Amino acid sequence: MLRRREFNAGAVATLPLILGAIPFGILFGTLAPASGLSIAATMAMSIIVFAGSAQFIALGLIAAGASPSIIIFTTLVVNLRHLLYATALVERVKHLPLPVRAIMAFGLTDETFAAVSRRYQGDNIKQAHWFYLGSMSAMYGNWVLCTVIGIALGSAIPNITDWGLDFAMSVTFIGMVVPYLNSKAMISAVLVAAGMSLQFAHLPNKVGLLIAALAGISVGYLVAKYFPLANATATANKGV
Repeated sequence: MLRRREFNAGAVATLPLILGAIPFGILFGTLAPASGLSIAATMAMSIIVFAGSAQFIALGLIAAGASPSIIIFTTLVVNLRHLLYATALVERVKHLPLPVRAIMAFGLTDETFAAVSRRYQGDNIKQAHWFYLGSMSAMYGNWVLCTVIGIALGSAIPNITDWGLDFAMSVTFIGMVVPYLNSKAMISAVLVAAGMSLQFAHLPNKVGLLIAALAGISVGYLVAKYFPLANATATANKGV
């Protein structure tokens, strides 16, 4: 019963983020066949890869005629940010069996990480992996279903790619970040990462995003380490 409650709670906690991912998934299903993928290959990519940004980048490279090695390397670089997520969670999940951790690694997305981060901040995390599995299952089911819808709509509704559906994902990421701006360390990390991402936006293969993430994390860590009183005060004031 506890496992089911945790699982359901994880799915519910992810629902607001799923709303932003719906247009993104539909857009992928619409664009993929137009980029040269068969319907079967489009579905296989969403089922096996399950990585929105990497899938979109792969589509562009496929349409441009890039070699498989270039596609694999580029998507690998883009997904390196997941190493940062994994680093934040590894101490909390290292006691779990390898098969469970492998499933959790497959389902580690931006949305699921945002949804489960607070759950793992507490002390009672013995059943928290069920919360995680509920979150990732909701995201996975949504992504695959939206790919199917996109494939169907792409052939039924002309020019759907011009509707600006991709804007929803930007709003979703903003919604993921804002609740965590509760300390000077977090605010510093976000501001530095935002500035660096603009500064290095011209770099190929989205390397600028990786640089921005590392810079933001480094600054946030330094602020938290050397100005702990300021962070505690900021958090306390927010709760008053």
